[in-house]
Amino acid sequence: MNIALTYDDVNIIPKYSELEHRSDCDLSTQFTKNIRLKIPVVSSPMDTITELDMAIELDMLGGMGIIHRFMSIEKQSKMSNTLYTYNVKFGAAIGVTGDWFERAQELVKNGCNVLLIDVAHGHHKLVGEAIERIKNIQGVEVVAGSVATREAVQYLCEKGADAIRVGIGNGSLCETRIRTGVGIPQVTALLDCVAVADTFGCPTIADGGVRNIGDVCKGLACGTDTVMLGSLLSGTKETPGTIEKIGEWPNEQLYKKYRGSASLDSKYDRGEEKNVEGNSKLIPYKGKARRILNDIKDGIKSSCSYVGASNLDEYSTLVEFIEVTRAGQVEAQPHLLN
Repeated sequence: MNIALTYDDVNIIPKYSELEHRSDCDLSTQFTKNIRLKIPVVSSPMDTITELDMAIELDMLGGMGIIHRFMSIEKQSKMSNTLYTYNVKFGAAIGVTGDWFERAQELVKNGCNVLLIDVAHGHHKLVGEAIERIKNIQGVEVVAGSVATREAVQYLCEKGADAIRVGIGNGSLCETRIRTGVGIPQVTALLDCVAVADTFGCPTIADGGVRNIGDVCKGLACGTDTVMLGSLLSGTKETPGTIEKIGEWPNEQLYKKYRGSASLDSKYDRGEEKNVEGNSKLIPYKGKARRILNDIKDGIKSSCSYVGASNLDEYSTLVEFIEVTRAGQVEAQPHLLN
């Protein structure tokens, strides 16, 4: 039986560097085969993470937002048209059952040129068939997933995927591993999946398991081209939903709801109640997403400088991981706060 590792299990080894300043690091990267971003950050297609405001903010900062699919075709298409009118780089999520192809067609008609197939298990016949049908639509690229194995990546690449989303059972509100026992720790999943995707010239997206900026850096160090964020962006001004107040003035606290796409809360809103594999939580209000995204950019540039990389291609080539013990994990935390 093989041993699998996740972000907490590894650290990046520092190396000799000649970079004069971390600002010299170029963070541009491929999101799909034909779309390049200025920063390697993509927002998750969750109904409490990405709608118009988040997509616009990410585009302004050089990343990309993926509009979630848990709304009517008309509403999602209208959002797509609005973003297209403002010349904002964005993507939109679809499923693989029901009226999914009608949704795909309407989104493309309204200016969307990236469709993300948003399903829990991407190594599936329906996903492969969906990729083939979508690729017949002119001017659109397909992001497929989620997957966690070499075989799954090869299957999706052979079907024609333009980017692969990697990560199963590792989201901050995900209960897949608890309820099903299925999943692969993220570092091992990324290393395996990137190795295959690279042979097809297909970009990869690290999705899930990110709890801090260091995890973003480790995801990119595994060779992925972008990192998809949910929890780090939750509770920000640009996320969908209203700000709630809890407590009495002048000591009230502000919160926004964050929920998994497979949570009972989310499924009830869609008229579903089976296969619950997620949770929901009130997140302390964080203010503008720009502050968090700028911190992420700074963290990635610093990590590049620690290994002597001037861009992300060099970064993934130069990085070496070391496995750490539990004592090493504890040592990594600020000691004075414990």
